Amino acid sequence: MKSKGIIESEISKALTQWEKDFLGRGSVSVKTDILRDMIIVNLRGVLAPAELILCKTKEGMQSIKRTRSDLVESGIETLGEIIFTITGEKIKSFHTDISTVTGERVMLFKLNRNLEETFEK
Repeated sequence: MKSKGIIESEISKALTQWEKDFLGRGSVSVKTDILRDMIIVNLRGVLAPAELILCKTKEGMQSIKRTRSDLVESGIETLGEIIFTITGEKIKSFHTDISTVTGERVMLFKLNRNLEETFEK
């Protein structure tokens, strides 16, 4: 059985590759944490410099949030496959948001069971 840290690292690497393949560019850094029945992924540097400039207006911010959300949501099937391949768990629900101030995205994968308790302490 793989350790919690190894699985978290594998998820980070796989999501970085997914971003590059699916969205055309990857984030600057990715950190994954497994907490109870959740996988929480923090992706830094997901917005392009032009998008950050566009986010200075309310309309631009809303447009970027909507577009980025639609892009990620359209890849949810593949994201679910990535999580299943690495953890053996199917996702029950998926939640995401992006900060137009910091350029960070948070992804939360809710699982059907407590994955954290399967690791040795």
